[in-house]
Amino acid sequence: MKDLTLRQKLNQMFILGYDGTSPETCEGFYSLLENGLGGVIFFTQNIVDRYKFSLSVDDIKKHSLITPFLSIDQEGGRVERTLNLYGGSHYLSARESAKKGENFVKTQTEQIAKELKNFGLNMNFAPVLDVDTNPMNPIIAERSYSSNPDDVIKFGQIAIETYLKNGIIPVGKHFPGHGETSVDSHVDMPELDLSLAELENIHIKPFKTLLHLLPAMMVAHIHYTAFDGEKIPASISENIIKHYLRDKLNYEGLVISDDMVMGGIKGFSSLDACIRGINAGINMFIFRTCTLEILDLISELEKAAKKGLVNLENMDKSVEIITRVKCF
Repeated sequence: MKDLTLRQKLNQMFILGYDGTSPETCEGFYSLLENGLGGVIFFTQNIVDRYKFSLSVDDIKKHSLITPFLSIDQEGGRVERTLNLYGGSHYLSARESAKKGENFVKTQTEQIAKELKNFGLNMNFAPVLDVDTNPMNPIIAERSYSSNPDDVIKFGQIAIETYLKNGIIPVGKHFPGHGETSVDSHVDMPELDLSLAELENIHIKPFKTLLHLLPAMMVAHIHYTAFDGEKIPASISENIIKHYLRDKLNYEGLVISDDMVMGGIKGFSSLDACIRGINAGINMFIFRTCTLEILDLISELEKAAKKGLVNLENMDKSVEIITRVKCF
């Protein structure tokens, strides 16, 4: 890692997806892998046949300068990327699995982990650690284990420990809590006007309690007025990532943005968002599809870094954390 160029360090900080059933469909994807792309994320469109998908994963590994995070959102219920293999959902949502008890959550998590492992994957963007406090929440709902933070902690811990035991890196999401929103952050940026005390007693509580177990955490595209007067999402907030998550909670794991093409971050250009994100302490950015615009973005980030607009110390720290978690 010490021998990586500036461009390769930046490549390490991206998790990208591709269209269709083969990474060949995205121009420049193999070149990025050969030059240190940090991770790949898979979606439903990529998984239509077990054998073909496994071949794609092997192909990605063969082209990679550094073994990437091979990641997926496989929560169960409505967020499940293997729908084509089963003709619909195969696993229960977090809420429904929790209703069946601790043993069921453990067993289902084992099944998910083993399936992902068999495909050659090593990271799952789960469990959801949001506390479902708003009945009108359009995006979390049954994706949360409970409206009670202690239950979220109980079942979240089972899931995290089970993933780790089975060789899958769990990513807790969506810090510092998406459960009270009434806006879908895929569409627009929600604003939560809750006091810090309320956030800490309910929404942050599962993350704070379990962060010592979590090798990675995903940050939400939500504006929290308790942290920022400026209307910016947590994903690029220095107050939330550096001063609170890192300095106050002493979190040492990997910090990943939610998907950077979501509506919650659309008020910022990709370049501005990534510069602000790196300077705030984000270690990796997710972009659901590798496009020529993404290649241009990384080039522009490299230029910005050379001009002193990007915190190079944060970049080096990110590469260090990425390396450590890949060896987890």
